[in-house]
Amino acid sequence: MGTKLIIDTDPGVDDALAIALAALSPDVDLLGVTSVFGNVPLDRTTANARRLLELFGRTDVPVAAGASRPLVYSKPRDAKEVHGGDGLSGHSYTLPEATRPLEERDAVRLMVDILDAADEPVTIAPIGPLTNIAALFAAHPGAAAKIARLVIMGGGVTFGNSTTAAEFNIWSDPESARRVLVEEDVPVVLVPLDLTHRCAVDAEWLAKLAASGPVGATLEGLTSTYRQHYTRVFGEDRMVMHDAVAVAEAISPGILHTETYRVDVDCGLGPARGQTLVDRRKLGEDDPQFSPGRPIEVAMDTDLDGLRGFVLDRLTGAAR
Repeated sequence: MGTKLIIDTDPGVDDALAIALAALSPDVDLLGVTSVFGNVPLDRTTANARRLLELFGRTDVPVAAGASRPLVYSKPRDAKEVHGGDGLSGHSYTLPEATRPLEERDAVRLMVDILDAADEPVTIAPIGPLTNIAALFAAHPGAAAKIARLVIMGGGVTFGNSTTAAEFNIWSDPESARRVLVEEDVPVVLVPLDLTHRCAVDAEWLAKLAASGPVGATLEGLTSTYRQHYTRVFGEDRMVMHDAVAVAEAISPGILHTETYRVDVDCGLGPARGQTLVDRRKLGEDDPQFSPGRPIEVAMDTDLDGLRGFVLDRLTGAAR
């Protein structure tokens, strides 16, 4: 079936595109979806994930609810101003009601069961706050051996979006992010804002998605509030599909070009809280200024038109 994949998500408009990318790709074995607080509260992210899978005809995929708050400190705000009050630009009502019941298992239990049953390592794409993933490693340290890699949408090398310094997913739970990015010995690809902003799609791309059929039209219809936000950010009609960029790498390894950098996370309570500290200096371990962070792969570049085309082909059925 191709890539064995779990998506951990907080839908979210860009999450909706990311889930669609995996659910509609013929070379992906989507084993499960776990929800986490983030763009909107957990009850809403969970409902959105279930209804999106119903839209895509993927009632075979289990959904389990995870963390409703960060591990340590309360999060000051969500992202309703970007994604709308329901997380999907106020248009979640256009999605079909979910027919598959929500799993009685929680997110961590579902991930453990999937990993235990897998006959080969599984890729996990965390595209929301990293609370569920940190809880997985804390409660089940042996699970790491069954993970092929984590492809994480989060962080920024040179800028943030929730604050000047910090990207939303990492800022939402810095302690969990540091546990996952720095303290665990699991292969990681971090997909930061610096690249996802460059992969923004325009009105023509969205029109092609809408014209592709009922699923594409419904997906495009979920983007209005999100699209308006990014039109203000860019000063023109363009929209960022952050999480779909990470899932593209999860299902097609190498579509993003990475560099190995030492990465740490600021867990202080000052203005830099949640910042990913990406050390791009070429220092040896004997250098007194050597960074204490963990070396991980950071996605820095891609064939931009090729990436946009890859995602559009999967969403519109052109790849099938």
